[in-house]
Amino acid sequence: MENANLYNKTGSLKFIPLSSKITTDFFSEKKKPSEQTLPEILFLTTYPPRECGIATYSEDLIKALRNQFVYSFDIQICALESKKEKHTYKNKDVKYILDTSDAQSYKDLAEKINADNNIKVVLLQHEFGLFSEGETHFLEFVSNVNKPIVFVFHTVLPRPDEVFKQKVQHLLDHASGIIVMTNGASEILSRDYVVEGAKISVIPHGTHLVPHLDKDDLKEKYGLQNRKVLSTFGLLSSGKSIETTLEALPKIIKTSPEVLFLIIGKTHPTVALNEGEIYREFLQEKIISLNLQNHVKFINKYLPLDELLEYLQLTDVYLFTSKDPNQAVSGTFAYALSCGCPVVSTPIPHAVEFLAGDTGLLFDFGNSNELAECVNRLLFDVQLKRNIISNGLHKITCTAWENSAVAHAQFLQKVSENQIELHYRNPEINLDHIKKMTTDFGMLQFSILNQPDINSGYTIDDNARAMIAMCQHYKMTQDPSDLKYIKIYLDFIAYCERPDNQFLNYVDYNKNFTSQNAEVNLEDSTGRAIWALGYLISLSHIIPEELTNKAESIFERTFECSKNTHSTRSMAFIIKGLYYYNRTVENENAIELTKILADRLVQMYRHESSPGWEWFESYLTYANSVLPEALLCAYTMTDDLKYKIIAKESMDFLMAKTFTDDAIKVVSNRSWEIKGQKTEVYGEQPIDVAYTIITLRKFHDIFKHKDYLEKMEMAFNWFLGNNHLQQIIYNPCTGGCFDGLEETNVNLNQGAESTVSYLMARLMSYKYFGNENNIYHRRKTKAFRMQEL
Repeated sequence: MENANLYNKTGSLKFIPLSSKITTDFFSEKKKPSEQTLPEILFLTTYPPRECGIATYSEDLIKALRNQFVYSFDIQICALESKKEKHTYKNKDVKYILDTSDAQSYKDLAEKINADNNIKVVLLQHEFGLFSEGETHFLEFVSNVNKPIVFVFHTVLPRPDEVFKQKVQHLLDHASGIIVMTNGASEILSRDYVVEGAKISVIPHGTHLVPHLDKDDLKEKYGLQNRKVLSTFGLLSSGKSIETTLEALPKIIKTSPEVLFLIIGKTHPTVALNEGEIYREFLQEKIISLNLQNHVKFINKYLPLDELLEYLQLTDVYLFTSKDPNQAVSGTFAYALSCGCPVVSTPIPHAVEFLAGDTGLLFDFGNSNELAECVNRLLFDVQLKRNIISNGLHKITCTAWENSAVAHAQFLQKVSENQIELHYRNPEINLDHIKKMTTDFGMLQFSILNQPDINSGYTIDDNARAMIAMCQHYKMTQDPSDLKYIKIYLDFIAYCERPDNQFLNYVDYNKNFTSQNAEVNLEDSTGRAIWALGYLISLSHIIPEELTNKAESIFERTFECSKNTHSTRSMAFIIKGLYYYNRTVENENAIELTKILADRLVQMYRHESSPGWEWFESYLTYANSVLPEALLCAYTMTDDLKYKIIAKESMDFLMAKTFTDDAIKVVSNRSWEIKGQKTEVYGEQPIDVAYTIITLRKFHDIFKHKDYLEKMEMAFNWFLGNNHLQQIIYNPCTGGCFDGLEETNVNLNQGAESTVSYLMARLMSYKYFGNENNIYHRRKTKAFRMQEL
């Protein structure tokens, strides 16, 4: 096999010293490789067009797994049916059909699974009613399958009798892994059954990220303006106990006559098959008897997802009234929380767990008076409602389908004994949030969730980075609409320029410079502005002349003040600006200034570095990677080897500090890292991850070593869930990026710094990994290496 010496015995890429002769030719491709065979995960589940909660759950999970990973696994489906319920499947991924009421169907499926060497894991969505017609044959099937089986238990019943316990215990004994959706379900398994704790993974029911549209606009869209909307949704059956809400409505309407209760969803197909519309007719009669015709509306259909999420976003209070105390989890409840609905619920385990800590209100099963009191509290106590919505969003967002996919994939990888390799897929580029954060004057600094906060004003830091990101995007796409934003950011930089050729940083929404400018060192902001101007100038062959001329004029006025700069990061940013400027403009002053600043960095390095601390300062703070990158830029401009040597030494030190074997963990913004002192390990910012990616790309460009690309991939995957919380930092729904990763949570606000940082990182790495067209990514996969053999 060609290049076989690049792999160790485990099949992973070896570390090759930089002196080895490896070039980007290794990643080049003259012809597309033939179709790869990836390890297969077989889902046993109900599946659309069957209308049931588990079918929808599986469809959402499978979609999320495919969106989140590339060149990692193949997903196939075995659809569950019965003699009473048959379907025609258009999805080509439905590989098998299991008739759960037919003994031979179980035997045939077990034989097919066992004979297929490519199936690495069987993931079985379990609900007791699904297998009730062939219970004995199902238990035999589980015994006969010789592949790892992971059971996803949608219901876990406590305190089982001996007969029931034996049946469940049979499944647990044959399981290689068990997934439940609440901590309470995990505790029941450990307490009431015999199961190893290491087998269990708690992965909450997935939810959809939503853009949080304006509630009044949505009400107008659906003809519900001037109404306070209560809602519930899901396939209708008597177990929903909708009558509890109907009986509470007179007390609610007495104080809020504008209330309208939406009952969203068609009758459950199985219920309709066995009972017809008896329950809906019962509810309609009750509505008439209580004189609620003007306060209740049925939406009697199975809504498309987008429409459902809009109904939930316009809802003022969501009601969950299930009367089954053993219902472990509800997807409807989770979706409502993710849409920003304050929730009033019966105390099913899922609700008790998620609504604790001022996240919602609970009432007892069937108690209409308690339900009415809860609703009235939320309708009239504005602060309580706001707190509950905020707490609910912060609690439920971590259960987004993207995070669920990461958790499932990592658990399945473990169960398969690492026969599955995980490679994250890069999301599509989405500029929506950047454009939303940008006014005609500049990019606003902060947002509350994904809503721009005009009170935060503007900074040159954010606008400089935004200009670089939009220039990157324009370079890649030549999209003329980008030029509007590039001009806005350039004009903002010009607005902040001072006669001494430094730049002020803080501007309020009314375009006034704030007192913060007198309280901070402006050298770093000046450096970032110079970097941005230099980058724009480097694209003068594609950017309109009026913009590049303006940038050049401002840039050249900064030469004199730059000589007096001594702030470490400011010098580094200025060198980067000079590097890009020098690509287009021949100017001896640029080379001379680069040497002055680079020599100062070299002097700092020689003064502060020591064995085990090869760094420019006695501490690591923010934007650390910019320092070695700047010296590498200085080397390319001057050919002075001392810059290259120190760049590599310092970068090697920084990588050892910030990378584990398979992930990045940047320096905490809580206390930084002081030489010789123990430091905080939590408090990671998107900007530091982005700067690291940008620097790694520069080091790869110079040294042509794949180790830098591997670390780029690790670092970028931090945004996609490869971090200590296994949660996404980039929000693909809005195009925004969450503001930080803390010890136990993600900061859900999506400000300018984090959002632009993500985009810069995304645009810097698109050539190398994260989609089907990247040969580097394909060559990393075990399937490709086996194919080459």
